[in-house]
Amino acid sequence: MIEAYAVPDVRAAERLAMGRLPDGELMQRAATGLAEVVAARLGEHRPSAQPGTVVVLVGPGDNGGDALYAGARLADRFPVTAVPVTAKTHEAGLAAARAAGVTLTSPAEGAAALAGADVVVDGMLGIGGRPGLSAELERLIDAIPEDAYVVAVDLPSGADPAGEEPAVSSLFADETVTFGVAKPVHLLPGTEAATGRLTVVDIGLDEALAELGPTPAVERLTHDDVARLWPRPGPTDDKYSRGVLGVVAGGQAYTGAPVMTVTAAVESGAGMVRYVGTARPTDLVRAAVPEAVFGEGRVQAWVVGPGLDAQDDSGPGQEQVGAARRALGSAQPCLVDAGGLDLLDRYTLPRRAPTLLTPHAGELARLLGRLEGREISRQEVSDHPLRHARALADRARATVLLKGSTTLVVDPIEAGTPARAQADAPAWLATAGAGDVLAGVAGTLLAAGLDPRDAGSLAALVHGVAAHRANPGGPVRAMAVAHGIPAVVAHLLHRS
Repeated sequence: MIEAYAVPDVRAAERLAMGRLPDGELMQRAATGLAEVVAARLGEHRPSAQPGTVVVLVGPGDNGGDALYAGARLADRFPVTAVPVTAKTHEAGLAAARAAGVTLTSPAEGAAALAGADVVVDGMLGIGGRPGLSAELERLIDAIPEDAYVVAVDLPSGADPAGEEPAVSSLFADETVTFGVAKPVHLLPGTEAATGRLTVVDIGLDEALAELGPTPAVERLTHDDVARLWPRPGPTDDKYSRGVLGVVAGGQAYTGAPVMTVTAAVESGAGMVRYVGTARPTDLVRAAVPEAVFGEGRVQAWVVGPGLDAQDDSGPGQEQVGAARRALGSAQPCLVDAGGLDLLDRYTLPRRAPTLLTPHAGELARLLGRLEGREISRQEVSDHPLRHARALADRARATVLLKGSTTLVVDPIEAGTPARAQADAPAWLATAGAGDVLAGVAGTLLAAGLDPRDAGSLAALVHGVAAHRANPGGPVRAMAVAHGIPAVVAHLLHRS
């Protein structure tokens, strides 16, 4: 698992560690790791005999010091130019750079220096900075060649260290090298794209963090977590003990969603799936998933809503909506998606059982708006996804999975758990039916006994990996993702 800590907690751990080490030791460790990464990237992106050129953009704080010391370490192998962007510069780092033969140039000449850069090291602003860039820094960033590889030091300059403000005015790095531990900026939706590839250099903060004991601000499950969390049947299990999932989905107008949800649930290892729907989708599910059974009955968890038309006023439609309302009113864990979210309001929430809400940004805006009695736009949610997901989790007293290129899974604040942020899927997965498949996977995990937070984040991980493997680097259809789940789960369970 990747754990990201809030900036004040990182600062406290650094102070504790520095008090036990020789003066400047942490910075030297950081600079050594940064220089090793830059040298490796030069080898990868410029494999010719001619050494690549490094340009270091230097800010006023310790971030700039890290960059200067790294430049000094690289200067015996590569041509290195440092561009201090402010009058105030880390003095010891600057002296080390001069002594090592690093070329120093002014911001006015920075654009000319950047024109020939193979790797640009962004050491302008660190985790103590505020979101956004000055006009002068933006002009400097605009001068970076498109084919240069950009390595940010600790975080991309201009990005919000807390990861909550969108990266509108910031550098977008190819890679970010951070020190000790990840920070929220590296994992959260608003700033992850600016981070690029994330490399964490160990500088010896683990002991200090363990002693201080802060709770991570953000977590991300990795492939190694699947074997720990994924439910596996034992020799005495049967289809009932493994978990029966009820699915109320689709309708006469939206017939594909239940096929994909039920297929994904069966492929994910549900002990049994009960489908409740109108005639047309029922016939399709019978043909596509012969393992399914039909009609209401005893279940361990429900999935309510994929393709459900809450406004269908026909007799069969209202009968299905009634089944959805009974599931929502039950004492069983429930995943609520798409049309099922339209059935929720301040009178039906909170539910009396564990609940996982799985909206996209527009659905979250509508539901939270109903609960708060005000208009909320989709853009507001897209700009500040964590803030709005937390608000809905608190209002609904439920776990919220906000779908997106980085999927957020957030508990109510009283739970005291870190947000989860999963970014496991290719951009090709932004396609119709993907959410229906995700609902089937997460619903299966709920029925097997996982809590909503683990069920949602684990499902997002497996869903994303299955999408990558369905057609690496190319278009993928949702049903291919569903059918790929068994092989992906088997691989992840046995990868160790």
